[in-house]
Amino acid sequence: MIFAGFGRRFQLKIKNRESAGNILAQTLKAVIKKEDRKDTVILGLPRGGLLIAEIIASRLSCRLDIIISKRLRAPHNDEVAIGSVTEDGTTYLNELIVDELKISQDYIKNELSHQLAEIKRLNHEYIPEKTFHDRICTICESRTIVIVDDGAATGSTIISTVRCLRKNTNHHRLIVAIPVSPKGTVDLLRNEDIDHLEVITSPQDSNFGSIEQYYQNFDQVTDKQVLDIIQRSIRK
Repeated sequence: MIFAGFGRRFQLKIKNRESAGNILAQTLKAVIKKEDRKDTVILGLPRGGLLIAEIIASRLSCRLDIIISKRLRAPHNDEVAIGSVTEDGTTYLNELIVDELKISQDYIKNELSHQLAEIKRLNHEYIPEKTFHDRICTICESRTIVIVDDGAATGSTIISTVRCLRKNTNHHRLIVAIPVSPKGTVDLLRNEDIDHLEVITSPQDSNFGSIEQYYQNFDQVTDKQVLDIIQRSIRK
């Protein structure tokens, strides 16, 4: 983990997503050998993760693609994630939060249905000409996969993505690369049987408030930016 010891003395702030991508690309050079990069796929989680993934893919000369995972929201509080779901329906639920908030199975079923419909809409908007099988199952076969997001607060979207890829691909290695994640979430991700986890900064849970807190600039990423990346780097 990069800058692991500094968090106790001061709060590291990454300049922006571009800077995060450049840092992760540099550190991943030691993880993915040059001769293996032609058989490596960088998968960006939109929206912000795709910006970082494009930089990593460009710097390492790897293939870039996109995979969608959506948070399952708590009742009456969209900011609290109770789990997540991916394109193929792979679902992760944080049972501790579900039990603590006494969330009904009917609510979970309805939220799953809503988020799967949103994933379908995004797929149609982003890459309508390719199915999940064409994009993910085929291109990731026997390859090293790097899952990239712009941060992991609870880790829910990454966990469902990891489980989705383990279920649907016969990959060589599975790597997660994120700029920031609290220590408790890092421990949770390590339990998901990934081959390597690359994190720029991992603050103590007690110091962590949000992903945005660890960026100097964390502007909202638009669908147009995502479509621009797809056009120049995925559809090329």
